[in-house]
Amino acid sequence: MGWWQVDADTLASSRFVISEAAEATACLFALHRPSAARPGDREWLDAHLPAYRARLAADPVTALLVRTALGRAWIADFVTPTPPLDAHLDEELDRIRATPPETAWADLEVAARGPIPAGLRRSDLGDRLADLLAWVWAESALPYWPKRRRVLEADVVARTGHLTQGGWAAALDDLRPGMRWLGGSRLQINTHDYPPRDVKGAQLLFVPVTPRQAWVSWDAAQRRFAVIYPCSGLLAAPAATPVPRALARLVGTARAAVLMLLDSPKSTTQLVALTGQSLGSVGGHLKVLRDAGLVERRRAGRSVLYYRAPAGETLVNASR
Repeated sequence: MGWWQVDADTLASSRFVISEAAEATACLFALHRPSAARPGDREWLDAHLPAYRARLAADPVTALLVRTALGRAWIADFVTPTPPLDAHLDEELDRIRATPPETAWADLEVAARGPIPAGLRRSDLGDRLADLLAWVWAESALPYWPKRRRVLEADVVARTGHLTQGGWAAALDDLRPGMRWLGGSRLQINTHDYPPRDVKGAQLLFVPVTPRQAWVSWDAAQRRFAVIYPCSGLLAAPAATPVPRALARLVGTARAAVLMLLDSPKSTTQLVALTGQSLGSVGGHLKVLRDAGLVERRRAGRSVLYYRAPAGETLVNASR
């Protein structure tokens, strides 16, 4: 299996990072191998897959580049640069553009597990990939970015809550498929038979994305490692919790939506992301629900989490 040797200092200094470049890359992966695994995926694919396929059909070189770079067992390293803490999309795309041709060819040979097609022995592969990612971002991610960013921020709040309550093992075990804490300072990254990597003393980043995609990357020179993971399925599908009609008539649709989501503790940031309501509206609903004895709250680290009180559970169950 693939695992990293991680010491306590590395974990203590690790960070969650939201990256536009990672989101754009995840969208590219989702369009390249489309799969409607979650609510909303099919609608998104129907909206953007035809234009993506048309763009590649009009640019055979870039189409060949993508097919070769996104191998079944390995992604060409220059496709997924490790984001810095203050990641900006243009800067990340510039890093891809600056990839020397020899580096791109070598990375593609690893992804292809052999010689690359002669049509890819060119000097503009970095520019082509960066142009495609910029297009994917503008067409399929940017229109949804304000909402998606709130979802990602809510996921980070939830992960840090798990960290506060159960330590790193609880925070990391369900981060992505095949990832778990093995003990002995070993973090299993995936189930592939890759050599272990020594991450002690390095900068370790955890980067959520909304598409159901996951990968790892590293910058050996900067000693920076990143785990890109799909954010929680619940957070990615905010319409998954229906509001009973009777409850909506009793307390109002918006307030009922907040109460329905509190079957497990959530912060105001998470509730804003899940409901699409403003922070002020969510805060007002929580105050009313608390005053009515339907909701309680507790502190978890720096976050305040809200959850249904027994009276709230009774009301929700009765309305169902």
